[in-house]
Formats: sequence, structure tokens, C-alpha cells
Amino acid sequence: MKNKMKIFVLAALACLILAGCGSPTSVQAQPIGLEAAKAVALDDAGLSASAVSFTTTGLDRQGDTEYYAIDFTSGDSSYQYDIDAISGRVIECRISQGTASAAMAQSNAQTSQTQATAAPGSTQSSQSFSVQTQSSGELIGEQAARDAALEHAGLSDSQVTFLKTKLDREDGRQVYEVEFYTEDYKEYDYEIDALTGEVYSYDYDAETYFQSSGSGSEITAEEAKALALAQVPGATESDIIKFETDRDDGRIEYEGEILYSGMKYEFEIDAYSGAIRSWEAEAVRR
Repeated sequence: MKNKMKIFVLAALACLILAGCGSPTSVQAQPIGLEAAKAVALDDAGLSASAVSFTTTGLDRQGDTEYYAIDFTSGDSSYQYDIDAISGRVIECRISQGTASAAMAQSNAQTSQTQATAAPGSTQSSQSFSVQTQSSGELIGEQAARDAALEHAGLSDSQVTFLKTKLDREDGRQVYEVEFYTEDYKEYDYEIDALTGEVYSYDYDAETYFQSSGSGSEITAEEAKALALAQVPGATESDIIKFETDRDDGRIEYEGEILYSGMKYEFEIDAYSGAIRSWEAEAVRR
């Protein structure tokens, strides 16, 4: 009986030893944490937490890579950091000082030139459109972003109902997302540069069709193209890269795209009334 007990104990010990010799359990790497990411960015910038004002911090993802977006200002300089969430490595750093870097100044100049076209339905000409830019590195604020969007649309505060105004990031820059609609349910979506107040991109949707003239006739494709080109001063028919006739909810409409001066415009035009149903404009990413 004692021999059997010894054999049982030895067998149990052998199992424990073999189990301990197995492959180690894999442990998934955890994010370093927001405070650690902020510390990495500050260390790289050579600044202390007391010397800066954080404007955007949070965990984001690009493809399979998780990173912390850390944005802050100090004096007349604006810093934008992307910190790898696992390793703490600085993926990208963008600094705008004073009047901004040459690259940002060139980008803003191009944006000002190509996005000066007033939104469809606006009574303001592209020649008279301008935005008071700010290059101190400080954010313009939500009210200034709303004012810039309304000026571009040719509308006043009393003519619209705001749905959203919030600070966000788009292609590495800070923008205010501004959304509002009018009494006849036209919806406008704007992205306003948070540092300069310039229109970064916008789109427009008419939620209700204009009434047909009752003649039963439709505008021609050439007339629809002319209506779209009228919204982009300087563009010609050769700049229309896509154009087709479609049917939406039983109604015929024209859809197309215009590529002109670094901007791409997408539009939908009602074939019966000639009303611009949808209009989107954004800078071409090279």
C-alpha cells in the first residue's frame, strides 16, 4: 500500500513538473495610458505641463495602429503629436509657430483660394468672400467657427438651427465640425480650420425637392452641367470628370463630379426643377 502511495505521489509531481515546462502564456500588450502619452509629447517638445494648454487628447486608430492624439498650445505655438499607444514612440509631430510654418501657410493660401466659392443657394459672390484668419496658434472658438460657416453659406444666425459644433481632427489638422439646417430643411455640414477660421470642406443637402414648373419638361444635361459649373468660377466643362443621369425615388436627377484647382466637387441636380439637391466640396489629398 505504501509503495502504491509513493508511485501516486511521484506521478503527481511529474505531472506538475511537465506542466511547468510548457510554453509561457502570451500576454497582450496594453496601451501606455493617456497621461504617459502626454508626458512623452511634452518631453519631446521640451515643455512642462504647466507651460501648455491641452486642446485635444484621446485614443485613436489608423489601420491596425492605435495611437494617442495629443494636441496642445504654448505661447504662440501649436503642437500636434501622434504617440504610439503601445510603445510610446512619437509617430508624428507637427508644430505651428507664430504665423505658422511655410507648409501650413502654403496650404492655407491654397485653401483660401480654392474654397472661396459660396455654397449653393448663397447670394454672396466668391470674389467678396473672405475669412478673417488667425495665426497666433490659439483656437478660434466655436462661435467664430459658426460665424465662418454662416458667412460662407450666405446665411444669418436667425435663418438656421444649429445641430452640432465640435472640435475634431481631419488629416492631421484641428477643425470645427459645424452642422445646421434652414427652415426649408436644407442641411449644411462644414469643417472649419480651428486655427485660421478658413473653410476646410463643406457639403450641402436639400432635404425636399423644389416643386416642378408643371410643364413636364426636364432640363437638359448641358443645362445641368452649366448650373454646376456656375458654382465653381473658372471651371469649364473639361473639368467635369464624371457625369451621369440617375433616377432617385422615381425622379430623374443628374450626378457628377468637378475637379478644379485642387478641389473636388460632387453634385446632384434635380432634372425637373434644376435645383441643386446635394453639393460637396473637399480638397484633393495628394
